[in-house]
Amino acid sequence: MNDEIEDYLHYLRVERGLVHNTTVSYRQDLVAFSQYLHGQQIASFTTVDRYTVLNYLATLQQAQMAKTSVVHVVSSLRQFFRYLANENKINADPMLQIDTPKSGHHLPQVLTTTEVDSLLAAPDTTKKLGVRDRTILEVMYATGLRVSELVNLTLDELHLEMGLIQPLGKGDKERIIPIGEVAIDWLQRYLTTVRPALLKDQASQSVFLNAHGRQLTRQGIWKNLKSLVRQANINKNVTPHTLRHSFATHILENGADLRVVQELLGHADISTTQIYTHISQKRLTEVYQKYHPRA
Repeated sequence: MNDEIEDYLHYLRVERGLVHNTTVSYRQDLVAFSQYLHGQQIASFTTVDRYTVLNYLATLQQAQMAKTSVVHVVSSLRQFFRYLANENKINADPMLQIDTPKSGHHLPQVLTTTEVDSLLAAPDTTKKLGVRDRTILEVMYATGLRVSELVNLTLDELHLEMGLIQPLGKGDKERIIPIGEVAIDWLQRYLTTVRPALLKDQASQSVFLNAHGRQLTRQGIWKNLKSLVRQANINKNVTPHTLRHSFATHILENGADLRVVQELLGHADISTTQIYTHISQKRLTEVYQKYHPRA
């Protein structure tokens, strides 16, 4: 089964030209499914039927996997089995009778401006890594970068003299984002005093480095953020994406056009951006109920 998964991933990279991060997510879904099949003593994809898939999805739901993640798993399996059927590696596609579950419409967690201020103030900027972490938070909140875009940000993508950065987003698509003066000031401080000390005698184009002078990872960002959230006494489930959500929500609440937010976030479809209008409407309702004398 592992060989068939690897053949499929090779097909995605070479024939369909999918980027690395996308194939990694497919691999995770398919390897997890093959491990489940192994536990059920199913040795081949040819013997997988509709009920096998339904039982697997039931185990994911029992494990309280997020609905959006289950939807992604179904999509991964659907495309994989379609590939196997087209290549005549299976006799029947078990996914043809599987409906895609509804993902639900959960509004993303958003920080208030007061909570953002508390989080930004949490790093100890008397220390090198504290300056780095403060710079990371400032850049993420100022630009709405995805965490993958942040860790892959290179020196060549910084145009601070023009107040711009040019990250490489999903699908290897570049976009240009304005960055505010406060974030620029922290970036310049980090780049001139902290980054050279972390880099030492090594060579790297990555902007953000770990304590060993190597490119900071997504996991490193998550770990540091969780610690800083605790220090800031914020009682919310804050992830790197929370800062992206907060960035979009706050500029919308202050009058930005939805199309502008779409461009800043790098969304291919404006329907993805429209969830932020729901957040803003929710905020408007809260303000109305709090301040209107007859609410």
